[in-house]
Amino acid sequence: MAAGLLVLTMAVVGIVAVVWGTRTSSPDPRPLEQVTIAANTFYAGSCPILAAHENGYFGAEGLDVTIQPHTSGKAALDAVLEDKASLGVSADIPIMFAGMRQQPIAVVATIFASESDYEVVGRKDRGITTPASLRGKRIGVSLGTSGHFVLDAFLNRQKLSPSDVTAVDLKPEDIASALARGDIDAAATWEPHVSAMKKALGTNSTAFSATGIYEATSSVSGTRDYVENNQEAVKKVLRALIQGGRFCQDAPEQAREMTGRFMKFSAEELKEPWALYRFRVVLDQSLLLTLEDEARWAIKNGLVGDKKEMPNYLNNIHLDGLLTVMPRAVTVIH
Repeated sequence: MAAGLLVLTMAVVGIVAVVWGTRTSSPDPRPLEQVTIAANTFYAGSCPILAAHENGYFGAEGLDVTIQPHTSGKAALDAVLEDKASLGVSADIPIMFAGMRQQPIAVVATIFASESDYEVVGRKDRGITTPASLRGKRIGVSLGTSGHFVLDAFLNRQKLSPSDVTAVDLKPEDIASALARGDIDAAATWEPHVSAMKKALGTNSTAFSATGIYEATSSVSGTRDYVENNQEAVKKVLRALIQGGRFCQDAPEQAREMTGRFMKFSAEELKEPWALYRFRVVLDQSLLLTLEDEARWAIKNGLVGDKKEMPNYLNNIHLDGLLTVMPRAVTVIH
């Protein structure tokens, strides 16, 4: 009888030990996978990346993500091409140039879009009151970026050509101060630099919106080798970014506060443009059409040397990841 009781007691203790061990052990003891994402942390389009990092969405997917800060998407994509980052967040212009140069870039998703982030801002004391008055002026712009494309497209709308102005190549973070000092007469760039220029000039500023000319996007890309050899990691990144995008869209006050910390802007300063932002993880056919339009612009203006043929940008889109994670988000014809 005593022996039977001892066996029963030991069995119960064993069961409790198993249950306790199950409850207290880590659900996934494997080490987190290291991923470095280069991003323009001074731009609201990076919100889904920042949210996935700050809110633990990357960690929940088994990723240890390091955000590498940059002040432009062009610099972020360069970091990817130089093997300094796993993935990079950029506008479409750097992706277009990479394709034209036959660099092995693969876009895995677009995470942000806005039609209201770009403007041309001029100084009234330099005689800039209408778009036509830009003729002959020195205009600050970051060459090879979306700001460059917007400037040329804006001038074209006004029946002006790039040769009618003098483009002054500046880093994005230097444009507002150059305009405030009077080193340039006007500038073409994106938020938050647009707001900084207007604030510095006050009533001395004249602003021309690029709405209807260009839709700004932020897309996540890697090299083809990285994306193809790390497809599971890419899917984990995408799942985390989907949650990050929802947070940025559905919790705007918290998202503005979080993004503002990185940008060194107050949440209140981001409130007005935020209402027009779209944070969605997609691969849309419009991206291909935009890249083709931009490639024609680059060829026409001799920005890619003597290249005359446009690449097939479908080769620069990695569809499999998002097709697996959220197939309805893919509208690229393939």
